[in-house]
Amino acid sequence: MTGSARPWPGLHVAIPTPFAADGTVDRAEFVRHARWLAEREIRAIVVGGSLGEGGALTAEERRTLVADLVGALPARVSVIAAIGALTTSTAVDQARDAQEARAAGLLVLPPYVYRGDRRETLAHFAAILEATTLPCMLYNNPIAYGTDVDPELVETLARAHPNLTGVKESSGEVARIAALRSRLPDRLDLAVGLDEAVLDGVRAGAVGWVAGLANALPDESLALFRAARDGPPERADALYRWFRPLLHLDTVPKFVQEIKLVTAKRGFGSPRVRAPRLELAAAEAAATRALLAERLAHAPALAPERRPSRAP
Repeated sequence: MTGSARPWPGLHVAIPTPFAADGTVDRAEFVRHARWLAEREIRAIVVGGSLGEGGALTAEERRTLVADLVGALPARVSVIAAIGALTTSTAVDQARDAQEARAAGLLVLPPYVYRGDRRETLAHFAAILEATTLPCMLYNNPIAYGTDVDPELVETLARAHPNLTGVKESSGEVARIAALRSRLPDRLDLAVGLDEAVLDGVRAGAVGWVAGLANALPDESLALFRAARDGPPERADALYRWFRPLLHLDTVPKFVQEIKLVTAKRGFGSPRVRAPRLELAAAEAAATRALLAERLAHAPALAPERRPSRAP
């Protein structure tokens, strides 16, 4: 699925990359998990992003994972390729590879490690946007990447590049969503990038959610997103209160390990990560497993047609 359509509204799942015992990518498990997610009413799956340990993947692994999902998922589920690299030229190559692999869109990250000034940041993003005809979503996460893609910078890029059609806002400042809506009311689709901020973000005008815990709990995530978007507010508040302790796992330094462990407990993938990451220490893992068990023991009642997620 390629072209200029805007695939950003709705629930997107930022999928982890599963690794086999020998450290290679477990492609069969990756596809199995994605197909299970696609059985739900999610809008898209994001490949090779922060949660997908994109910085630890080779160029060939990135290409293969995108192509695997494009060939395995129904057309209604968009495959979005995350673009993140140390150098602009590598990021441009990733964008071209993703388009050749028939991704539906790109999630464009700031450069890894180097924190450029405004001129350098604009040049980096512009080079990627010019290298593809796919719809692109900028990823603003200044805490993780040290580069603040503020509303003024976004507006400059959007007015110069028609294929910039979305922003994933992960600064934690919900006011950013309102500011972008004010500057570019019909030009961009805005998405919440922090699980814990989904309720406030949607109420501020976000039309999408790029989610992490949805890997393990897609039905509950959909229920929360729809309640936040459509109401009633009381339903959204109740779902959020139940979900919030788990959603908080998406905000901690070891969010990759935490979400991989929770997802493995639901029947997909494993806690394995690539160094320099290590799996959670025994006490950390025990606390996460206990939290998941406690929350599932008090799982909310969902609509009759969509019961709480159960892994096979």
